[in-house]
Amino acid sequence: LLETSPGVAEVTFVEKEPAERHTIVSWEQKNSCVLPEDLKNFYLMTDGFQMTWSVKTDDTPMPLGSMVINSISKLCRLGGSSMYTLPSAPTLADLEDDTDEEGNGDKPEKPHFDSRSLIFELDPCNGNGKVCLVYKHAEPVVSPDTEIWFLDRALYWHFLTKTFTAYYRLLITHLGLPQWQYAFTSYGVSPQAKQWFNMYKPITINTALLSEEADSFVNKLDPNKVFKSKNKTPVLKKKQPPQPPGSQKSHTCMTSAKTSSLAGNSSRK
Repeated sequence: LLETSPGVAEVTFVEKEPAERHTIVSWEQKNSCVLPEDLKNFYLMTDGFQMTWSVKTDDTPMPLGSMVINSISKLCRLGGSSMYTLPSAPTLADLEDDTDEEGNGDKPEKPHFDSRSLIFELDPCNGNGKVCLVYKHAEPVVSPDTEIWFLDRALYWHFLTKTFTAYYRLLITHLGLPQWQYAFTSYGVSPQAKQWFNMYKPITINTALLSEEADSFVNKLDPNKVFKSKNKTPVLKKKQPPQPPGSQKSHTCMTSAKTSSLAGNSSRK
């Protein structure tokens, strides 16, 4: 599908060998949790996934689409350690606030950076955020139930899917377009990303939402109204104040003199 799309070039798929079963078992033992069955079967077929594609601009390929699922060795935990080497350096767990709204109604409970949840990075999203495999209930025993969440650059959580298989389908149908995960946030994708969505519009459940949001960014210009001829409204002349009698006489003398001079000139001609 990508290779037959207009302007698409350099579609690259990196083939990877299946992950060894003992590698998966050692990962589970190290992190004290069990991989969901669909993700485990995925790793037994291929140790990660990577596909990139470019578009031609002035006959020069420009990288655009990227579909990545980390290998089992790069399925690292988030929030467990400090980003710096100092002993008192802050961690993601320090961002936890008990006043945050918990899940109610249609909104599921968000993950936690502290020991209440286990979070593993599935996709680095080219620096636009992180797609994570989340075990939301890790105390006192890690629950086998997992979900796929998107952590944006402002460190806010957005729910994507309940299973890895469902997320994998979303990844494929969105063709790895830049910032496609933001279509599932309350603020949506950027105007630049929407232009790429319009060019390579994927089959997605959010097409109606994208079209509605796009209206707020489009400058609706009606050329018929802009170039429509307008009837000029007559300009009302202000009445001049009455002039004194002396000035009226001088004005009459000047006009009569001009008239006589014009008459003389015409007779000479």
